[in-house]
Order: sequence, then structure tokens, then C-alpha cells
Amino acid sequence: MNKTANQWFIGVDGGGSKCKAVVYSKQTGIVGEGLAGRANPLYGLEQAFDSINSSIFAAIKQADLSREQTKQAVVGMGLAGVNVPNYYQAISDWKHDFNAFYLTTDLDTACLGAHNGADGAVIISGTGSCGYAKVGEQSLLLGGHGYALGDQGSGAWLGKQGLTQVLLDLDGLGPKTSLTQAVLTELNLADQIAIVELLANAPSSEVAKLSKVVIEQARAGDAVADAIVQQGADYLSNLARKLFELNPSRFSMIGGVSEPITPWLGDDIKKQLQPCLSPPEMGAIFYAQRRAKLC
Repeated sequence: MNKTANQWFIGVDGGGSKCKAVVYSKQTGIVGEGLAGRANPLYGLEQAFDSINSSIFAAIKQADLSREQTKQAVVGMGLAGVNVPNYYQAISDWKHDFNAFYLTTDLDTACLGAHNGADGAVIISGTGSCGYAKVGEQSLLLGGHGYALGDQGSGAWLGKQGLTQVLLDLDGLGPKTSLTQAVLTELNLADQIAIVELLANAPSSEVAKLSKVVIEQARAGDAVADAIVQQGADYLSNLARKLFELNPSRFSMIGGVSEPITPWLGDDIKKQLQPCLSPPEMGAIFYAQRRAKLC
């Protein structure tokens, strides 16, 4: 493999749970990958930069790039949270040693990846939730307001709603639900005080882990869990319908909640749902190529 003949690209996808980087060239494909913690600047700039740098370093190490090759690499990065101008500017000021660096939202790169660099629409439903469509010169970004203010239909939202109902049940103020024992078993806890001690100040990524319990109990027929999942799915369905107003040629969903929540989506949404063609980190590569005009 003659690495000196390659133009190297580094694609970075950063969200509320993890940050993944890949090293890529048209001649060799992906030759290095790196994984680190969450990289959404909404939850802390220092954490975001640590995750970005750690994931890139790991990917470069696996790819065995020389210092000179690394300096010539072009970086494309899609991050959650940079739709907020202050955070976009803060990440744009990143001090790096690469040839070029191009930043956009994780929605933009997820959309590019899902449709192999072409236009389309995408909904991310992972730790958080948001939607994006790009058709020609038109684009539409919806949601992505963060765990505290929105992100309906996301893992963190499902987990939080489930916890709320569990605490109501344990306090005798809400309906009985199989979620209660399922959550206590999952967390290996005994009562509501223990839940509050463990999760009152937990990051959204930790609360999102309980989404699987909520969905499992909904599948098992628990009415409380089913109502939570249906409410989240209704939001995602309405999000998709709004994106469809731009008439995208393709629509995909990405994230750990996307597949398990699909049965609760509207029939009209399920009919238009298509598989992702490439992952978001490849979308970051496509974005870098487009911006650098090195496709």
C-alpha cells in the first residue's frame, strides 16, 4: 500500500454518547478507526475537545499514518450542538495540525452518509433526537434542543419518561406499571430514593440506557410503557412529515432508538423509510471532500 499517493481524509461523528473518527482515502477505503466519549459541546467544551482529539489520535494510530501524512490530511467533522452559533464558533477555533478542517452539524453529515453524499432527509434518534432535510439549496433542521428542553422520541427522553412513571408508581401517585420492577432490576436498586441518588444528576447518556427497558415493557404489553413509546414515536412521525414538505428523494433514520421504535411510527412514515447507505462518519468524509473539492 503506497500511502504517499493517497489524499487522506479524517471523518469525525460526535454526539451525546460517543465520538467516532475514521481515516479514509479513495485508494484504500477506511484504514483506521477511533472511539471516544461524548462530543456534544452543549455538555461541555472541554469534554468535546477531549473526545475529538482522542478519537482522531486512535484512528491515526491504527492507520499508521506518518506525521507528514497526518499534516496533509483533511478533516470533516459533524457534531451535535453546533447548530448553536456560540458552540459552532468555539469548535471552529479548534487548534489543529491538519491541512484543512471543515465543521458542520451531525445532522448534515448523517444525512450525507445515509444517502451516500446525495440529498435526502434523516432523523437521528439516539441519545437525543433531531431531523434534517436537504434538497438542492433548501435545507430544514428541526429539534435537537437538548435533553433538558426537548429531544422527544430519543433514548434519553424515553428513559426520563420511564423514570418519572416509575417514581410516581413507587410513591403511590401514578398507575401501576411493570416498568417499576424492570427498572429496579436493571439498575440493581431497591427503591425510589436509590433511583434519585443514582440518576438525579446523571448525564443524558446514562438515562438513555433505560430506553431499552421502556421499549421492552411496551412490547410486553405494559400500558404505561406503551403510551410513552407511542408519544415519542408520534413526535418522530410528525418530525418526518415536516421534513417531507421539502420532497426529499430518500428518507432514513439513524441512532440506537431508530430501529426499536419503528413499529410505533405512522404507517405513512414506515412506507418511506429506507436503509442508510453509509454511516455518519463517512458522511463527514463526503462533507470534507465536497468542501475541499477533492471528491
